[in-house]
Amino acid sequence: MSVERNTRAIEGTVVTDFQDRMSYGGYLDLPTLLSAQRPLSDPEHHDELLFIVQHQTTELWLKLVLHELGAACRLLREDQLAPALKCIARVKHIQKTLTEQWSVLATLTPAEYGQFRGVLGNASGFQSAQYRAVEFTLGNKNAGMLRVFESDPAAHALIQAALEAPSLYDEFLGLLARSGYPILAAVLERDVTTAWTYAPELVPVFTEIYRDPQTHWAAYETCEELVDLEDNFQLWRFRHLKTVERIIGFKTGTGGSSGVPFLQRALDLTFFPELYAVRTEL
Repeated sequence: MSVERNTRAIEGTVVTDFQDRMSYGGYLDLPTLLSAQRPLSDPEHHDELLFIVQHQTTELWLKLVLHELGAACRLLREDQLAPALKCIARVKHIQKTLTEQWSVLATLTPAEYGQFRGVLGNASGFQSAQYRAVEFTLGNKNAGMLRVFESDPAAHALIQAALEAPSLYDEFLGLLARSGYPILAAVLERDVTTAWTYAPELVPVFTEIYRDPQTHWAAYETCEELVDLEDNFQLWRFRHLKTVERIIGFKTGTGGSSGVPFLQRALDLTFFPELYAVRTEL
């Protein structure tokens, strides 16, 4: 086969002069984006770029997750359930992508990681402000985490705002109350800066919804969407744990945590405990 027959001609209408036009690279600011990967190992270790790209792309996806969850909270507060569910659906797809990404990092062997791990110093995913803001927005709040971000005003402000705002679950319960469901005032008026804890008085409300989905379809569908969110989050946490275990075993983390045992305890955290408890009642 000749070279000429194995090429695709550029159509005459395709724009090729970008002297005064917006280009793909310009719109995405690719020079800035693609210059942000700066390995610190010397000589540069081949696999450090993988480690950096993995975590930078995760942060980009987390930025979008926060964008969508923030919109979902606002829409629930405005009783616009359908568009809120669209935002949640998008987050679910992002979660699947984030979980799949661990398989790329898992190609990093212990020997390979060990050759550049030292340049991380105390840098650790534990210090991801966006990840922490996502957890806070879903209800796993811990004011003590603010100390981690005291040296970074922008990150501290992000976490502070997420701490003080009602969670996605708080907003959903508020919508249910305005829709006529018997949500107790103590639940609606709780201190939203604290982590959500199991509220047994909500289980009868959800039991009614789950026993007659057709009558309560909007609430029922939203409950299941929230369960999907939590399920996906737990899968991400588990995949994270297993990837860390595969690469460093039971070494302590660069940020000072116990490593795998610390990640293991995160699997005991829950966002929407009543939505799981209701299953026992059915």
